[in-house]
Amino acid sequence: LLLAGPASATVPTAEAAPTHAQPGKPGKPDPAEKRGEQLARTLVRTTTGKDTMRHLVEFQRIADAHGGNRAAGTSGYDASAAYAARVLERAGYDVTLQYFSFLYRETVTERLVQLSPEEREIEVRLMSHTANSPAGGTTAELVEAPAVGGDGAGCTAESFAGGDFEGRIALIRRGVCPFALKQANAADAGAVGTIVYNNVEGQLNGTLGEPGAGVVPTGGISLADGEALSAALSAGETVVVDFEVEEFAEERTTPNVLAETPGGDPSNVIMVGAHLDSVVEGPGINDNASGSAGVLETAVQLAKATKMGKKGASPHTGPNKVRFALWSAEELGLLGAHHYVDELTEEERESIALYLNFDMIASPNYGLFVYDGDGSEGLSAPGPEGSAQIEHLINGFMEDKGWEPRPTAFSGRSDYGPFIEVGIPAGGTFTGAEGVKTEAQAELWGGVAGVAYDPCYHAPCDDLSNVDATALDINVKVIAYATARYSWSTASLDRPVPPGPPADPETADSGGLHGDHDHGHEDAA
Repeated sequence: LLLAGPASATVPTAEAAPTHAQPGKPGKPDPAEKRGEQLARTLVRTTTGKDTMRHLVEFQRIADAHGGNRAAGTSGYDASAAYAARVLERAGYDVTLQYFSFLYRETVTERLVQLSPEEREIEVRLMSHTANSPAGGTTAELVEAPAVGGDGAGCTAESFAGGDFEGRIALIRRGVCPFALKQANAADAGAVGTIVYNNVEGQLNGTLGEPGAGVVPTGGISLADGEALSAALSAGETVVVDFEVEEFAEERTTPNVLAETPGGDPSNVIMVGAHLDSVVEGPGINDNASGSAGVLETAVQLAKATKMGKKGASPHTGPNKVRFALWSAEELGLLGAHHYVDELTEEERESIALYLNFDMIASPNYGLFVYDGDGSEGLSAPGPEGSAQIEHLINGFMEDKGWEPRPTAFSGRSDYGPFIEVGIPAGGTFTGAEGVKTEAQAELWGGVAGVAYDPCYHAPCDDLSNVDATALDINVKVIAYATARYSWSTASLDRPVPPGPPADPETADSGGLHGDHDHGHEDAA
C-alpha cells in the first residue's frame, strides 16, 4: 500500500481536452473497440447488484461501529477507506492513499423557536460555514426580505430597503443567487441572523460555500414553515423567534483512495470514481456507498476477467490504463476531487482521457438519469469535448436494455466538477436526491409520484433499507459497460454524435447533484 501525502504541484491551467487516436483502417471496424465490446459483455454479465450489496453491507457495518456515519475526518471514513484499499489491493491493483488537509465541520446546535404570535418549535438546519450564534442564541423580531423586480429575494440591497433590519433576523426565500450573498446582504442591512426558507417541498440543506463566508448565523427551514412565517408577517403580526446555530470546525486529514491497473498506457488513462464519504448525519448507504460499491465491484470483476497481474493474462486485457478513485470530503464541497485535480501536473492532466462519475445510484424512489454532456437538453452548459460522446454511449447501452434513461443537469455539483473545469470530458449516472418524482417519471420507471427520489437524503435513515436493488443492478452494469469499452479504446470520444431530443421537463432532472447542498454552493431558481 503506497502512502502519498500532500505534495506541491502545478495547478493545471490548459483547457484543451486530450486527443484520442482512432486505430483501424478507414471504413473498417476498430478492432480495439470490438475487443472492448467483448470485454463489456463479460463484465455486464458478471458485475451485479447482488454482489455489489456485499460492499454496502460492509459499509453499513463500519458506520454502525463508528458512531453511525462515515464522514470525512472520522474513524468511520478511515475504516471505509481501509476496506476499499484492501479489496482493490487483493484484486491486483496498485493502490495509493492520497492524503490532504481540510476543515472538518460538525453541527453542534440547531434551534429555532417561534415565540410570538404563537409559540412553536421549527426545524432548522445550519448552513455550513455559518457564523455561530452568541452563547444562548439570539431572540429577535423577524423581518422578510422580498424579491425586487427580477432579482431573487435577498439578492440585492434593494430587497432590504423596505424594512428595518437593524438588530433583527432576516427571513429570505430561496432562489436565484447563492445563500452566501443573501446572508451577506442581510448583514449589511444590520440583521443579526438569516433564515432562508425553501422554494420546494422539504427541508432546506445549504452551504455558504467556504470558510469565512458566514457573516451572521444562518440556517435553512422548509417551504411550509417559511410560508407560515411569511404569512404572519404579511398579516401585520409581530413575529419573534429564538434562533441559535453553532458549528464545530477544525483542520483534519483524510485520504482519497486511488487504484490503477499495473499495465496499460499511462498516457491514455480512463478514470472511474465515486465519493466514499457520508454526511455526519447518517451512514450514507445510498449517498454514496452505492456509487463506491459499484466502482469497487466493477474493479473486482475487471481484474477477474482480465486475470490482472497474473502470468498468462487474458487476451482481453485492454491497452489503456484504468484508474479507479474513491473520493473523500465530497460532502464538504468536492474537496477530495479538487485536491486530486489541483495536484496534477499539466502532463498528468492531459493523460486523463475521461472521467466517469457515479453518485447515488440506488435511490429508493429512483430515476434513471444520465449527465447531459452535450447541453442539448437545455439543463446546463455543454461539458468539455468528449462529454457528449460519453452521454451517447451510456444512453445507447441503457436504451438497448430497455431502461429508459433521461437527462440530468451537468452542472458540476458532484466530483466530475473539478475535471470538467480543466477540460477533461466526463459523464455518468445518478438516480436522484431530494428532488420530487413527477407523475410522468412514476409512469416511466415506477415508484411514487410526489415523493423525493431519496426521502432519506442526508438523513440517519440512509441505511441498507434505503437502497433499491433494481436501480443498483442497472447502474453497476452501466459502470461495468463503460469501463470495459473505454479500457480498450477511447477513439469514440472524437466522433460526432447526434444531439439528444429536447428534454421533457416532466421526466428530466434539472437539479443535477445534489440540489444546493455542500456540493454546488449555489441557490436554486
